[in-house]
Amino acid sequence: MQISLENKVALVTGASRGIGQAIAASMAAAGAQVMLSSRKLEALEQAAAAIDGETAVFAANAGDVEAGRACVEATIERFGGLDIVVNNAATNPYIGPTLGVDEARYDKTFQVNLRGPLFWTQAAHELALSERPGVVINIASVGGLRAEGSLGVYNLTKAALIHLTRQLAGEIAPNRVVGIAPGLVKTDFASVLVENYGDALAARLPTGRLGEPSDIANLAVFLASDHASWITGETYVIDGGAGVSSATM
Repeated sequence: MQISLENKVALVTGASRGIGQAIAASMAAAGAQVMLSSRKLEALEQAAAAIDGETAVFAANAGDVEAGRACVEATIERFGGLDIVVNNAATNPYIGPTLGVDEARYDKTFQVNLRGPLFWTQAAHELALSERPGVVINIASVGGLRAEGSLGVYNLTKAALIHLTRQLAGEIAPNRVVGIAPGLVKTDFASVLVENYGDALAARLPTGRLGEPSDIANLAVFLASDHASWITGETYVIDGGAGVSSATM
C-alpha cells in the first residue's frame, strides 16, 4: 500500500522538533505541502530546511487564538487551501502532585494543550474545512487514558483532548477528526522521562524499545490519507505495547 498526500495541504503545530517535525517531514515526503508552526522562527527555518518537499513556516504560540487564525490564513494564502491540521504542540511546565499545582502553570498547560487545538481547529473549519473537508489530527498521550504519579495536570489536558477529538468528529463531519496517543517517545520534550525511566521501560516493552518520532509520524500520515477515510472520532494508542506489559514507571 502506497500512501500519498499529493494535492493536500497540511498545517502542523509544534513542528520545529520532535514528533511535530517528524510528522511535517513525513507528510511532505508523501507529497503534501506543509506549513510548519511553532514559537521560534529560527528553529522553524532550520526544521524546514531539513525537509525534502514544499514547506513554509509561520511563528506562533499554539495557545494564542489570534495567532492560530493568522497561521491558518497564511497557510491558505501560501498554498491555496488547507486539508490537514495536526494539533501537536504541547507544554508541560509542572511535574508533581495534581493538588500541588499553582494557577499560572495550570492555566498555561490548558492554554496550549487544549485551548489551542480547539481554537486552531475552529479557525481551520471556518476558513477552509467547511468548504473543503479534510482531517484534523490531535496528538494526545497515553497519559490521557491512565493515572500517573507526577503528570496529572498534563494528563488532564490530554484526556480532555481525547474527548474533544470524539466531540468534534460528530460536530464537523464530513471532516474527520482523529487522535494519536503516544507512549514514551525519544524527544527533547520527554527527555526527563527518557533519561530517568527509558532504559527500564524499554526492557519491559514487548517491542523492546522506546518510540521514535518517526513511529508517530507514520501513523499520522496514514490517518491523514484516504486509506483511513472510514476512521473518525477515535484515538489510537501507539506505545510499544506498554498497555499489555507489566511495565511501570
